[in-house]
Amino acid sequence: MRHTYTFACLLFVQLTTQVVVAQENPELELNEVSVYGNQTNKFKDDSTTIVGKLPLKDLENPQVYNSVKRELIEEQNVTNLNDALKNATGITRLWESTGRGGDGAEFYTLRGFAVQPSMVNGLPSINNGVMDPANIESIEVIKGPSGTLFGSPTISYGGLINITTKQAMLRDRGTFSYTLGNFGLNRVTIDVNRVMNEKNAVRLNGAFTNQNSFQDAGFKRSYYLAPSFLFKFNQKLSFLINTEFNSTQGANAPMIFLSRFAPVSFSEIDLFERNYNRSFTSNDLIMTNKTVGIQGQAIYKFNKNWISQTAISSSIATTNGYYHYLWDLSDGASFYRYISKRNGETQTVDIQQNFMGDFHIGTMQNRIVIGVDFYQSDIKNSSTGWVGNGIVNLATEEDSGILTQIGVDSLLVGSFEGESKASNRIMSAYISDVINLLPSLSVMASIRLDHFHGSTAYWSTDEIESQIALSPKFGVVYQPLKDKLSLFANYMNGFTNVAPVEVADLDGSNVRMQAFDPEHANQVEAGVKTDLWKNKLSLTASYYSILVSNKLMQDPENVNNTIQGGEVLSKGIELSFIANPLRGLNVVAGFSLNDAEVTKDNATSGYLGLRPEEAGPAQLINFWVSYVLPTTKLKGFGLGFGGNTASEHKSLNRLVSGSFTLPAYQVFNASIFYRFRNIDLSLRVNNLLNTKYYTGWSGVTPQQLRTLSFKFGYTF
Repeated sequence: MRHTYTFACLLFVQLTTQVVVAQENPELELNEVSVYGNQTNKFKDDSTTIVGKLPLKDLENPQVYNSVKRELIEEQNVTNLNDALKNATGITRLWESTGRGGDGAEFYTLRGFAVQPSMVNGLPSINNGVMDPANIESIEVIKGPSGTLFGSPTISYGGLINITTKQAMLRDRGTFSYTLGNFGLNRVTIDVNRVMNEKNAVRLNGAFTNQNSFQDAGFKRSYYLAPSFLFKFNQKLSFLINTEFNSTQGANAPMIFLSRFAPVSFSEIDLFERNYNRSFTSNDLIMTNKTVGIQGQAIYKFNKNWISQTAISSSIATTNGYYHYLWDLSDGASFYRYISKRNGETQTVDIQQNFMGDFHIGTMQNRIVIGVDFYQSDIKNSSTGWVGNGIVNLATEEDSGILTQIGVDSLLVGSFEGESKASNRIMSAYISDVINLLPSLSVMASIRLDHFHGSTAYWSTDEIESQIALSPKFGVVYQPLKDKLSLFANYMNGFTNVAPVEVADLDGSNVRMQAFDPEHANQVEAGVKTDLWKNKLSLTASYYSILVSNKLMQDPENVNNTIQGGEVLSKGIELSFIANPLRGLNVVAGFSLNDAEVTKDNATSGYLGLRPEEAGPAQLINFWVSYVLPTTKLKGFGLGFGGNTASEHKSLNRLVSGSFTLPAYQVFNASIFYRFRNIDLSLRVNNLLNTKYYTGWSGVTPQQLRTLSFKFGYTF
């Protein structure tokens, strides 16, 4: 690991001498910035530069997004990313963090497609573990295939998850908090910002967290530091450096997978419920994930109408430790444990140059961004192979595996996958223009051109044929009530570069590598947005339809050949609501209904006509209501109540194996808090009714039982 941190430090030093740019710096605003010091709807984020790469208000943007603000995260005493994302509409976790290389972060489902949190401040930033919420200013859940402005490597057809971090500012402040709770929860956070002079400031966010599992074994221990630096060179040029250093160590419960190749042998959840508190691991089998993220950001203002924005982002995520999973033996009770010691590293670098302008052609206002983007990722792997480690029987609760580090190491002796490496490089150019044809009518026209080149290596290098993808985006917004009500529609595109596949003739001869065209997703959406009652009532309602085409499928006339032509259709409605109906009373709520189906495929594949497993529950509801006494001697005293509900979810859904359904659930949370001057006290209960519920993606994963936490915070 020493070379990882050496590289990070060298890059950090280099960044401090380069001209680099901010995605979310207030100076990005091309027009005068309005400060709403008395804004009452405190959970509403009216404007973000991230979503459209331009300073657009929510009512002006034809795209749908949800923002989870720092104020809401702090009020709920959130200690992990999953709990924060429960406040966004239409998103829920499918798969907990495995810590393994490449894709070890959590998987969520959004508009029928799996997605991982992989964007920080609008730039790619990879993490094989779990992001710490200590440094979060806001979370933007941006809906729909967003390839035009964000590219393809780190996002999903359903959308993307962006983390906007806290940044250095020209104001002294500091906070400290300590949280303790059941299951051994101990968490310390610190946030200190200091002004060095009238142009420079430094900010440090940090956290230490230790928590045990609700099951019989398992834990997480993490150390997190995030220094941020602001340098204002002069009135035209400013610099911002954001860094993150995270080290997480823990023992993860193995993933429980149902067989995908034989009929489902489980008909009910009962057997899993009997083993709800069993982890099938030990605290001796540890996974370690270390992450370094560095972003250099700066802005140069040519004049009041034009800004140059340059940005560089680098992330390094490493994996070292034991990953295991349980595989269904199709007898209605038994699972075979496979285990490996994973050792890998993922490095990404992204460089962007943007020019943003605000000008008029005749009477029509144009807000435009023109940019180029270079992205490279390198994934290295030198892990052991997979070996069997006993059988787990859920009916008898017997486990014949070895759960000590020494014992597992002895099983892995002589097992090695070999050194391997995969590399992707993408060069992109894009342009997006928002044109106000009338004061109440605007259109957005955007297009992106991507050139993809990659290679895979296993003792030698194999080049992947280059691919070119074109991604358009169009939107229209009409405001019958200016700054209060908008009607919008959009067409959006996303794409994925498809890796070559080995194919052969029907008789097995003529073995060769077959290249393919990029896979594409096209979304059409229409809806309404409101900001009524003096900004106290914000509502977004929309209907969307996403068609993914050009998916790989087996050739119906040749079992040894792969062709393109598969399709998945995902459509649905979403409703998001943020309100401040009374002084001190705040409401956040959301409802989503998704209908996803494989509409075109080879019938023998087993997916045709079925809901994809990654689509998750069809119906999701989230809400949070809090009231803080605005006056009287108990001013600052507050109560909060909320929860999440989900319909049943077919975790496994294939013709060859049948279906296994995870039951619907309702989980409720509550809190009581008191803020007096510089003291913050909070008592929170998650999963108030101690509900047993599950998530999964072709598997079954028990979720957290009731947790109780108390936080003491001090502001200085």
